[in-house]
Amino acid sequence: MCRRCWRCSAWSAAPRPPSPPASEAWLASRPAPDTERLIRAEQARLLMGNMGSSLLPAIAVALLLVYVLATPDNTLALRLWCASVIVSKVFASWDARRLLRAPILPEHAGRLTRRLIVLNAIDGAAWGALAFAGLDPSSAANSILVVAVLAGIVGNSMSLLSPVLPVFAVFCVFELGALALKTWTLGDLAFQALSLAVLIYLSSLLSQGRNSSRAARAAIQLRFDNIELIDQLRVETDKAQQALHAAEQANLAKSKFLAAASHDLRQPIHAQGLFLEVLGRSALTPAQREVLASARSASEASAGMLHTLLDFSRIEAGVVEAHIVPFRLQPLLAKIESELAPQADSQGLVYRTHDSELVLQSDPALVELILRNLVSNAVRYTERGGILVGCRRRAGGAVVEVWDTGIGIAAAQQQEIFQEFHQLGNPERDRQKGLGLGLSIARGLARILDAPLTLSSQPGRGSVFRLALPLATLSAPAAAVAAPPPAPLRPLAMRVLLVDDDAIVCASMQRLLQAWGCECQVADGIEQALALAPALRPELIISDYRLRGQQTGAEAIAALREQAGVTLPALLITGDTAPARLREARNSGVPLLHKPVAPAQLYQVLVDIEGSHYGDGGRLERVKGIEPSS
Repeated sequence: MCRRCWRCSAWSAAPRPPSPPASEAWLASRPAPDTERLIRAEQARLLMGNMGSSLLPAIAVALLLVYVLATPDNTLALRLWCASVIVSKVFASWDARRLLRAPILPEHAGRLTRRLIVLNAIDGAAWGALAFAGLDPSSAANSILVVAVLAGIVGNSMSLLSPVLPVFAVFCVFELGALALKTWTLGDLAFQALSLAVLIYLSSLLSQGRNSSRAARAAIQLRFDNIELIDQLRVETDKAQQALHAAEQANLAKSKFLAAASHDLRQPIHAQGLFLEVLGRSALTPAQREVLASARSASEASAGMLHTLLDFSRIEAGVVEAHIVPFRLQPLLAKIESELAPQADSQGLVYRTHDSELVLQSDPALVELILRNLVSNAVRYTERGGILVGCRRRAGGAVVEVWDTGIGIAAAQQQEIFQEFHQLGNPERDRQKGLGLGLSIARGLARILDAPLTLSSQPGRGSVFRLALPLATLSAPAAAVAAPPPAPLRPLAMRVLLVDDDAIVCASMQRLLQAWGCECQVADGIEQALALAPALRPELIISDYRLRGQQTGAEAIAALREQAGVTLPALLITGDTAPARLREARNSGVPLLHKPVAPAQLYQVLVDIEGSHYGDGGRLERVKGIEPSS
């Protein structure tokens, strides 16, 4: 296994002496070295790493030549020559191994280069001495062998020594120079021609050695460049990872803040709505009822914003499930028009819906929520003109479209508007323009339905949102008969145990339940509820989900059911919107309502509980807005 410095690749497959890499700690503590000296240090390291690979072949060639070329006249000279070659090669290899044991630093480059020049000049002279010790002009075979060996040695040295061109050049000059001098002094025309040929060969070798040296230098430079790029990439990757971590932490902090703020806001708004309902059942003057209507309107607006946050949190928590059924689109479009057309009319906008006979295969509740958000967004951002809602067949399915003549959206922002809390043209955060969650909720619900939601828009000319849905293969069920007008509230004769640790919520809920004819007692925790239950014998348990001491309403309901020995009807009410809390509450197996609960919704749920004890639980879950049980 070859040894190399911290910046070099394996330059040769031959074994090399061990060498510890220059430490990165040293580089960190020193100023950046001059590139030229750094490259020269690596060239010297590369050359010294190659020297050990030529030791044994050189010794073998030298001994073989002594055996083949020896005659009574030149034996001593050949032996002296062989000894000089072996000593030169052994010392050079040993010296290279010794030097490679320590880091080759850039400031060592000049000294190492001079040392290598001297050692290889001696080695070249030692090999060149073969021409004087072993060349026999009278033997053609002898002459050919000597010339061939010296040419081969110098040719082989190119791959070993050319990384440092001066070292290669001095070796060639001393070795081939000795051969050229010897053949020239023989006086024979043929040998003098050979001398000139040797010099031409030397010139060619030097030219090739220069090219080889440039290639090695370029490879080293490329290696440095690659390492620098890798270092830069590592730094940028670390920065990106830190930025991603910071963004994830910020998003987590945002979610926690929203959940906490939403819960804390839901409690008083929930109590406010219940108190207003109690107040509405008392004797009031016309002026007082007008003020009450305004208060209810403000409370409902606040509740609407909180329910928007809840929709967003439920999508993030992954607790929204699609219930795919065939349904007719027209009743849904008519319902949305009846709810939102008055708002459009009040702004001087034209609201139109194209009638559709198409039957779609999807979740009608989620499709309704998507379209309501899209239409509300269109009404909110359209100042003149109108809104058109329709549906058309396309590519084996259907596309529901919401057109508007509003402000339009620039191409650069057409993806950003689907991000939460992103709003156009609302720097003052006017609450009448919403929270900036409608399109984010619509995109999230579309993903749940696997229904592509796309946008086409031009600034100043309006927008069109398209929701692609599959057509149903079966007919939709017949439209339900319109429900009769709501009857006056009838008294409820139920014993209710309310478990909640918020005093204001308890007071408002107790007063409202008593106004509806219920017998209601309040407990602020599991222990007090268990103490009150034997005397009250509750017919219904209503509990907040989050109680004091890390207790939950699900635990309170389970404890009361165990004490009673029967599965008492129960209802959870929560103001939590944290994804983890939503999943926990949903998995409790108890129907769930979200604060603020509209009094009418709560009354209808109690009527259904009284009459059926959840015998029609599926209808309650989908129609009355109760979270499904597990």
